[in-house]
Amino acid sequence: MAGVNKVILVGNLGKDPEVRHLESGSVVANVALATTEAYKDRNGNRVENTEWHDLEMWDGQAKVAEQYLKKGSQIFVEGKIKSDTWQDEQGNNRKKVRIRVLSFTMLGSRSMDGGAQGGSSGNTGQAPQSAPSNAQPAASMPSSGGNTDDVEDDLPF
Repeated sequence: MAGVNKVILVGNLGKDPEVRHLESGSVVANVALATTEAYKDRNGNRVENTEWHDLEMWDGQAKVAEQYLKKGSQIFVEGKIKSDTWQDEQGNNRKKVRIRVLSFTMLGSRSMDGGAQGGSSGNTGQAPQSAPSNAQPAASMPSSGGNTDDVEDDLPF
């Protein structure tokens, strides 16, 4: 039976994305994402547990991240776990685990400085060396010009 390697995270960026443009023409963005779980302990005290995740975005997604993501941005991420192992200078075995982002969606509202936090990037199942994905932020909804009489509403309230 084949295995499944899928990660879904919702969290906030701990710092601005670190973006590198490689000689090959590829673009890679490294992002630190915090996810916080809150619960009450046996005594009824609220406890928060924050986990940090190293994200890796390539090409089109990296370009979107560079342009739109900032420290504090909230994103929804789908990806897969990747790990690297090596020996350091002292001969110690080292391991780093990261999330290779397959798609992400920017959550929240647009910021006041014009940067977007309310869009999404496209899915890409291709390897990082492939052509850039068609990742673009979602366009904002057209305005009704202040006239709401001609807008039909399906909401029950």
